[in-house]
Amino acid sequence: PSVKVLITFGLFITMLWNLKYVLNLPDVFSRAPKHTKPLMILVWEWPSKQAPNISRDICRDLYNVAGCWLTVDRRLLSQADVVVFHHHTLQQSRDKLPKQKPPGQNWLWVSLESPTNTKALAGWKQTFNWVMTYRQDSDIFMPYGKLVPNRSATVTIPKKTRLVSWVISNYHRTQKRAEVYKNLSRYLHVDIYGKASNKPLCKDCLLPTTSKSKFYLAFENSIHRDYITEKVWRNSLMAGTVPVVLGPPRANYEQFVPADSFIHVDDFQSLAELAAFLKTMNASRYRQFFAWQKRYSVKLYADWRERICMICTKYPSLPQGHVYPDLESWFKA
Repeated sequence: PSVKVLITFGLFITMLWNLKYVLNLPDVFSRAPKHTKPLMILVWEWPSKQAPNISRDICRDLYNVAGCWLTVDRRLLSQADVVVFHHHTLQQSRDKLPKQKPPGQNWLWVSLESPTNTKALAGWKQTFNWVMTYRQDSDIFMPYGKLVPNRSATVTIPKKTRLVSWVISNYHRTQKRAEVYKNLSRYLHVDIYGKASNKPLCKDCLLPTTSKSKFYLAFENSIHRDYITEKVWRNSLMAGTVPVVLGPPRANYEQFVPADSFIHVDDFQSLAELAAFLKTMNASRYRQFFAWQKRYSVKLYADWRERICMICTKYPSLPQGHVYPDLESWFKA
């Protein structure tokens, strides 16, 4: 009986070994992978004014990201794998940084503002391991939005009653967009909303308002590589209007959206020429700007919980042991 048992066992082992290659099964003889504890992400100070409830497993529940635990409890500093620092907090006071950094812990610097609007950057040397910004060369690339594939194959253009609109809260005459608007308004009328025009829009009023215009002035407050904000994603594309953009060069925009989905101020030799193009466009030509809707839909990144949860999805591929020698020189390059 013992010989039969040994022969049977030997045949069983041989069969498993062959199945491993035929069916591409895992190596049953290798050690089981070690249990890895969930990544703990400590947000030193929540970026928005009011921190949401993150006591449950929100990364899994809301965004299907498993093994990712968020906390704002600073008492857990020694246990955190990653500590997130939003620059808005740091520029107020450098004393808010932890006094010590536990071995093996990584510090992440976060900012969605452009270099023009990011103050107190000098002196941050050998401090942060990773960065999360709107720039594509960041360790964690966090755009304001993106186009995601869909299968609708339909085009939906809201009814238009106005030509051009613009929502502006912080208007400064020294900005490039203020200069362009001033000159463009000599040739066509622009409906202006927002705090700067004493016509603030409620949160649910924005898209219904801008959707009534054929074109939207998606003018960025400063011009930097990859700095393409919600003005394009939400105020224009999601609203169903055509963005007239002022920001980085056209080629940079085309890395994010189709070339025929927007109008760039730099496409024209003068603002008079731009105004004439907008005012005389026929319905057939206008409809061509919405061809992207047949293949894509807009996804906004507006919830900080989702942004922070993304750290866990990127963590395995992030460079370990890396430190930015000089944060300011990198960000302003």
